[in-house]
Amino acid sequence: MDTNASTTAFALPGGQSILSSASVDIQMPMAAQILAERLGRSDLDCTLLFASPEADTKAFAEMASGVFRPGKVLGCTSAGEIDSTGYTHGKVLGVGLPRSHFRTASIAFTEGEAHSTGALVRKILTARSRLNREAPDWPNEFAILLIDGTKLREDEMMARVASALGPVPMVGASIGCAEAEEPAMVFGSDGTGHGAVLLQVRTRCPVRTFRTDHFHPTSRRMVVTRADPERRLALEINGVPAAREYARLLRLDPETLTEADFTANPLVVRVGTDHHVRAIRCATPEGALQFHSALGEGMVLTVAAGEEMVMHLERELAALSLPVAPEMILTFDSLLRRLEATRSNRLASLSRILTRRRVRGFSTTGEQQGGMHMNHTMTGLAIYAPGTTRGPR
Repeated sequence: MDTNASTTAFALPGGQSILSSASVDIQMPMAAQILAERLGRSDLDCTLLFASPEADTKAFAEMASGVFRPGKVLGCTSAGEIDSTGYTHGKVLGVGLPRSHFRTASIAFTEGEAHSTGALVRKILTARSRLNREAPDWPNEFAILLIDGTKLREDEMMARVASALGPVPMVGASIGCAEAEEPAMVFGSDGTGHGAVLLQVRTRCPVRTFRTDHFHPTSRRMVVTRADPERRLALEINGVPAAREYARLLRLDPETLTEADFTANPLVVRVGTDHHVRAIRCATPEGALQFHSALGEGMVLTVAAGEEMVMHLERELAALSLPVAPEMILTFDSLLRRLEATRSNRLASLSRILTRRRVRGFSTTGEQQGGMHMNHTMTGLAIYAPGTTRGPR
């Protein structure tokens, strides 16, 4: 018996299942077959798979592509999973979308197509048109985009796809190299790796996308005065070497800056009326700061202060349950949040909230909502039973 497995069915009052989820240890023999058995349905239009890179991801993807036929597969490596027990690791999580409530179209993009707006738009519009014909009376749509951040520039790709989708809400994540022997991988129904895969979904279920982080801007601002956008490097801030100026504003030692310093002291950039985290990856030996997402000269960055994580998450997820709780909340949750929670001994408390609020998903190296690429953020999608009223966006 696998004591490291979990299975959950999310059903209507009459017993019909809207969604199902299950997880198993990724290193179990026949993990894909066991996961399919635990999901317990033969009518899945698509299965989402989020797999720890502790095993041979390529072999797992090839096996899953056969096991879940004739349904589609959309999957990737994770930096940690979120199953029915909350934060976990070393697992593969499966989320099943049955044909009774979902119709899906999966598109894998080559690198050439990812950089060709025309090719990208044609593929997306063709898939959306097909879904409209399959389920013309189903009123709701959403899309999930997974990008291999080691192959493609997430910021540019997300913006192009969001533009092509128009009003269709999109969430997703970029996948980076985890601290494991196996490389990052995004895969589709063919079981092979791709630079990016887009899943377009039409559904009977009301849906609501969201994003949240527990930071707010302070009055301490800085301007990127010299940058290398290709490598996401801030070379100078306020006219002086970037790492030195960042350390001065935070009252830190510029010679000993660590990942923990950057996680505890992120920067935010204002976009419209909102602020988005621009997390720092590391300080270079030359005194530059390398970021996880795009930046450029003239960008104004603001030092952020954090709210208590447990209270913040409870409040944000509770808001998704007004006036009725979702059947599932599918999340793309920053690895930086997991690291921060681990360092502050809040992981268990957060896991209890994730379990109670029916959250499933994985830890990412970059998050997205619409065309925005973010860090240190939780984005996702709340899925409600047909006929229920979702809360305001």
